[in-house]
Amino acid sequence: MKNSNDLPLTLPVFPLPGALLLPRTPLPLHIFEPRYLQMVEDCMKTPERLIVMAQPRGGAAGDRLNAIGCAGRLTGFNETDDGRYMITLTGISRCRIGDEIDGFVPYRRATVDWSGFERDLGGAEHDKGMDRKAMLTLLRRYFAEEEFNVDWDGLAGASDEVLINSISMLCPFDAEDKQALLEAPSLSTRRETLVTLMEFALRGGTNEDMM
Repeated sequence: MKNSNDLPLTLPVFPLPGALLLPRTPLPLHIFEPRYLQMVEDCMKTPERLIVMAQPRGGAAGDRLNAIGCAGRLTGFNETDDGRYMITLTGISRCRIGDEIDGFVPYRRATVDWSGFERDLGGAEHDKGMDRKAMLTLLRRYFAEEEFNVDWDGLAGASDEVLINSISMLCPFDAEDKQALLEAPSLSTRRETLVTLMEFALRGGTNEDMM
């Protein structure tokens, strides 16, 4: 799917606070609520197998959704013995979430608008302005503070896009910060936002301080 004309205009929406999906990046998910189990089953019956990940405003899945989400294709699926699903969504493109659609399914569905995100459907982005050595040094400090175990060899050899997007998705930022990373207009802007958030966290700042 390299053209927005090939993409559906109505999709299921999975509102999950703190879960960030970005183009061309995989996101593993553990599905156990009955409504989302049905969402996955219905998704697998469609040719595109797309679900929109969205940040709910206010941090709760029942709240109003942010205007921009990211659609992912279901690229991995496993069922556990007790009926839960372990799935992987791989980001396809960001989109604007429109009106929600009433229907006979227990999960949320909405119209989507792909315009303005044509770049997401192209090849991998590069960040010519990134100082990789400085970035990895900052990551070591941040992950040490958060007590994360990281595959440093894998990170050091990752492409610009994989490095920036994977770290953006992994870091335990709040929903508003995740939304800012999602809405970054370019990979360079996302990296700048990511660096600001990590440096702020290392200084012991809070969201109120940033505001």
